[in-house]
Amino acid sequence: MNALPFLLAPPLGYVGYAWGAHLLTLGCAWRGPRSRRRIALSFDDGPDPEFTPRVLGLLERAGVRGTFFLLGERAARAPDVVRALAAAGHEVGNHTWSHRNLWTCGPRRTESEIRRAHELLAELAGRPPALFRPPWGAVNVAMFGVLRRLHARCVFWSIQPEGLRPVGAATQAARVVRRAYPGAIVDLHDAEGTRAAPARLIAALPPMLDGLRERGYTFATVGELLADA
Repeated sequence: MNALPFLLAPPLGYVGYAWGAHLLTLGCAWRGPRSRRRIALSFDDGPDPEFTPRVLGLLERAGVRGTFFLLGERAARAPDVVRALAAAGHEVGNHTWSHRNLWTCGPRRTESEIRRAHELLAELAGRPPALFRPPWGAVNVAMFGVLRRLHARCVFWSIQPEGLRPVGAATQAARVVRRAYPGAIVDLHDAEGTRAAPARLIAALPPMLDGLRERGYTFATVGELLADA
């Protein structure tokens, strides 16, 4: 008997479970609707007890509401920050419990990562998160079943001024303003993933907001952009 199919089954199964699942993301929000000159600012990896309140202060002074994709384990350590951003009218999204890459999670761990964060954020924010963003944009097949049961939608981003490599505040602001288009979803970080990312965000946010307004943009939450579609 040819043993090749049996040897290939596990790696091929993984490819379908993790990599192949990205074919299902074609229905996710890679790009927002372009019918109106609006743009959404989203913030990942919080809440941070020091930097998230500073971001909230900057947004409040500018009259802007954003979408915060929060980690469950960080929300558990800073529940008052979650309550404050929800009370200020910002949108709360789910970013898993521990920022675990879903490519490394089986179905049971995937459900735990998403559901634990979902339930805690629903309690703290007063409503269940309708949006989910997977860490690093990595998905698997099991994720879609969990989100369907929780009535949540997977969303990504269309502009990311800083990835794993640090980028200065002025460069970040300039990139967002230069790359902006109606319906874009900007991915920013109000807690550390990349070293010192939130401190750079604090410096980048005011010129970013000013530059976008000078180009005629108004601001919406991610949920509002999707509702425009």
